[in-house]
Amino acid sequence: MARRPGAPAAYGEDFSFVSPLVKYLLFFFNMLFWVISMVMVAVGVYARLMKHEEAALACLAVDPAILLIVVGILMFLLTFCGCIGSLRENICLLQTFSLCLTVVFLLQLAAGVLGFVFSDKVRGKVSEIINNAIVHYRDDLDLQNLIDFGQKEFSCCGGISYKDWSLNMYFNCSEDNPSRERCSVPYSCCLPTPNQAVINTMCGQGMQALDYLEASKVIYTNGCIDRLVNWIHSNLFVLGGVALGLAIPQLVGILLSMILVSQIKDQIKLQLYNQQHRADPWY
Repeated sequence: MARRPGAPAAYGEDFSFVSPLVKYLLFFFNMLFWVISMVMVAVGVYARLMKHEEAALACLAVDPAILLIVVGILMFLLTFCGCIGSLRENICLLQTFSLCLTVVFLLQLAAGVLGFVFSDKVRGKVSEIINNAIVHYRDDLDLQNLIDFGQKEFSCCGGISYKDWSLNMYFNCSEDNPSRERCSVPYSCCLPTPNQAVINTMCGQGMQALDYLEASKVIYTNGCIDRLVNWIHSNLFVLGGVALGLAIPQLVGILLSMILVSQIKDQIKLQLYNQQHRADPWY
């Protein structure tokens, strides 16, 4: 039958603007991170439950398990919108996914810029976090392992210096401190001993009572903040690569979701056009 002049080109009944490649690529992209988010939440909950209740509440603000749970839940909700939205071709869920992912990307970008511009304030905040972690060193095994790893990895001790360990009630140098670790530092502050078969966990005994020169023969005396800043300056290209690696999946997710939303809208317009002109004898 002849087509009305000026009418859009006719499409077959099976034609669809929605590309299966884009649809399922976005679905499996979100499914991957959805599974990762569930693993993160499970690990965080398990780590949290394994701690004593009192210790868990004492260091809530610096607990790595809490951070893992929060990030995992947010990622779970975000990727859930992406999975269901792409599978069901739901514009609302896809737009929510795209908007949230855009906001996350912009927040990360803003945090990077602000961190660079206000580096002094960031340094003060990092110092506050490290000091708080030192206070709760013996309260949380995960936190303790994290601090020990950081001190050994960066060859440092404390925040500003090794004497920062007086902030901890067990390592405090006050005369009325009954702890056997009084005026000491953790073993992770100690200089490595070649061919040492057994780790000497008491190697930092009484180190805070010594001056820098004497203490430097046994332990690291430099603080971890300066070491961390120096490490960042020495690994800017690596950090840039990591940042790019985090940004690319987010940008890919935003792009795919926007393309799919556009295709779904075109498909809806096509269906409405077909319904309106199905009874048209010139159609």
